[in-house]
Amino acid sequence: MKNIYIGLIGWGNIGSGVVKLLKQNEELITKRLGAKIVLKKVADINISSPRAVKVPENMLTTDAGEILNDPEISIVIELMGGYEPARTFVLEAIKKGKHVVTANKALLATHGNEIFPAAQKKGVDVGFEASVGGTIPIIKTLKESLVANHIHSIVGIMNGTCNFILTKMTDEGKPFDVVLKEAQQLGFAEADPTFDIEGIDTSHKMAILLSLAYGKKVNLKDIYLEGITKISGEDIAFAKELGYRIKLLAIGMLKGDAVEARIHPTMISSGHLLANVNRNYNAFHLVGDASGPVFLFGQGAGMMPTASAVFSDILDSARNILKGVSGRVPLRSINETGMKDIKLIPMDDIETKYYFRFSVLDQPGVLSKISGILGENNISLATVIQKAREEAGAVPIVMTTYKAKEKNVRRALKKIDKLEIVRDKTILIRIEDEL
Repeated sequence: MKNIYIGLIGWGNIGSGVVKLLKQNEELITKRLGAKIVLKKVADINISSPRAVKVPENMLTTDAGEILNDPEISIVIELMGGYEPARTFVLEAIKKGKHVVTANKALLATHGNEIFPAAQKKGVDVGFEASVGGTIPIIKTLKESLVANHIHSIVGIMNGTCNFILTKMTDEGKPFDVVLKEAQQLGFAEADPTFDIEGIDTSHKMAILLSLAYGKKVNLKDIYLEGITKISGEDIAFAKELGYRIKLLAIGMLKGDAVEARIHPTMISSGHLLANVNRNYNAFHLVGDASGPVFLFGQGAGMMPTASAVFSDILDSARNILKGVSGRVPLRSINETGMKDIKLIPMDDIETKYYFRFSVLDQPGVLSKISGILGENNISLATVIQKAREEAGAVPIVMTTYKAKEKNVRRALKKIDKLEIVRDKTILIRIEDEL
């Protein structure tokens, strides 16, 4: 039986999961592949700290070059994360004719336009199923299952940390700061949670999915991004009253020859499938012109779920090695020479519905002043909620709108926030009723 040798760069949580899964299911993997996957070397800057699973000492190294320069190793697994030296290691592996498997969404979102063409030119695979959605097969769904479809829309909950926080705030009434600390204690959030709560992690994943769905290059900076740090319990309560739940959604929609691409907290109907994806789970709602709606749900992170996705790519490359082929499935859905820059619709031109929460003085004429400014900017109101004042000070007024253009909304709120009757900056949350 043929042996296929792999090398692992990055022996952290996910790397440990890959080693554990290979040991745990080695017989099953061998049976399904018809060859044996052999882990030959593990490289990490720290090889002395205890891990969830042990490997023989002679397998460990602090020098990634021992993997990159070993002619026997045909698949390199990069799980160290970050931009450098991950980028250098991946490009060096490709240069030496080795297949690459990675879970590094930040690397691919930022340097994918360099990595994928290099891999195609060299005739090697780059597997990245684990980079988006953990164990959810969203990459394969777009590259293979829906290959004959024009993708009308991709909407997803792509960050488990944010979803955990918003779920706890909604179901248990806990404030943001308290739930964030809880998420950190449970290991759902990093000590520095900025990438998660500000939506940066989600933007990396969205950039990857857009390139697969539309076969075009995406400039990460062009994706509109807004995190969840401004969401309060007050807004969550009003959302419930209006029949919505708040989720951090990544929204991609095909509009003619251009695409909407935005990430922000969104109110969606409490009956929608995405509204009922809770805790640290991820989900994706796709619509193809032939397939219709497709819903994928599962663990978006974690040691073993992510290791499962990594192994799907390892076995894809191993099967290609056994057959002596590569590039059977294009790395990003179409040939790299056919990749064009994607045209993203400016956020100012987006049209959707809106929720506003104004903090105002309780005095006559407030509603007419605010609604007048909204009307001047072609913004039509759908609902108005005004709570009775319980004590001296400002009172909240909540308004929802019919579809309006973002630039009109921004212009109106800028004027409203300057009114003497307005005490704090207006809270804006977008509403999606047509997902």
